[in-house]
Amino acid sequence: MSLLLKNVRVLDVTTGEYAEGDLRCADGRIAETGTGLRAPDGTRVIDGAGAYVVPGLIDAHVHVTASTANLGALPSMSPSYVTAHAARIMGAMLARGFTTVRDNSGADFGLADAQAEGLIRGPRLLFCGKGLSQTGGHGDFRGRAEHLRDDHPCCAGVGRVADGVDAVRAAARDELRKGACHIKVMASGGVASPTDRIDSTQYSMEELRAVVEEAEAANRYVAAHAYTARAVNRALEAGVRSVEHGNLIDDRSVELFLERQAFLVPTLVTYWALKEEGRAFGLPEASWRKVDEVLEAGLVALERAARAGVRLAYGTDLLGGMHRHQGHEFRLRREVQSPLDVLRAATAGAAELVGMAGEIGTTAVGAHADLLVLGADPLEDVGVLAEPGERLRHVVQAGEVAA
Repeated sequence: MSLLLKNVRVLDVTTGEYAEGDLRCADGRIAETGTGLRAPDGTRVIDGAGAYVVPGLIDAHVHVTASTANLGALPSMSPSYVTAHAARIMGAMLARGFTTVRDNSGADFGLADAQAEGLIRGPRLLFCGKGLSQTGGHGDFRGRAEHLRDDHPCCAGVGRVADGVDAVRAAARDELRKGACHIKVMASGGVASPTDRIDSTQYSMEELRAVVEEAEAANRYVAAHAYTARAVNRALEAGVRSVEHGNLIDDRSVELFLERQAFLVPTLVTYWALKEEGRAFGLPEASWRKVDEVLEAGLVALERAARAGVRLAYGTDLLGGMHRHQGHEFRLRREVQSPLDVLRAATAGAAELVGMAGEIGTTAVGAHADLLVLGADPLEDVGVLAEPGERLRHVVQAGEVAA
């Protein structure tokens, strides 16, 4: 298949500069850029008439199986029912311009394979399987009166419980066996979990280091859910590559991010959405009351990290019916970052995080032909990416017009 975009302005997200001309895609890759390009017979030609072309967007923190904000309810659902919801959620993500997503617990190799084979319409799916949690941690959704636990692999859900160095090694190896692109570990309390405190630390340093060792042995990496500076710093000291959320980081956190060249993945929009709509989409009352503890701090943490030069990636972490707000993260981040920096986090920055720099998140020749054709300049107002129905003319995925 071949596609030629004519008379467009192609953005280099590294330099922040546009090149006017044409862009041709062939066999799923960007084949050439320049002016006056010709294409073989049968090529689809789109005259952009001055449209802006940017790389396809990358959301580095999603949960495509989260059809409800009540994550504890997922294991009781039929896997086929969860898959049907995931297919719908993924299709909507692609329509919003997200051509690659990193699922941070819940999705598995079945969904990734189905998308790659064209059975499910959606973004390229980088998955971790189930996140690792200690007993009573962020991935343990049992209430205080519940004692039995069913970790059968056929059950849907976002977490699995493993306690002790040997057990977390075995759990990490099991997720890697099933093809995990990275390992997710719960290093602090969270909003959605019923029995922990947000300000708690979770897993011992020995357990965290064991997970990192297993991931590195498989040439993979660890993403850590963590909110407070104490939890974030422990995770970074243990060797994780990315910290998810990080709303309550301190100066030492910033030092560690820079020393370890780790990534911060803020997810500002999920707190905004949970506060506004969480209860309507299944978030338990006790979890809803936790939101205020992290809501205001997220933007402050992003500004602190950005000012210091911490490596950043775009993430949303939305659940249930709130997935539709995926682009609103662009509006929130522009309060403390330039449009180009926000766009970089959702393209080249996220690509580097997931180990695909030069392959996705770029308009360079040879990269995957995942592109957006926009009717307005996102460097003037990155908020245009939050309005796909108005400004997004085409989504190109693997060199074909997908939306």
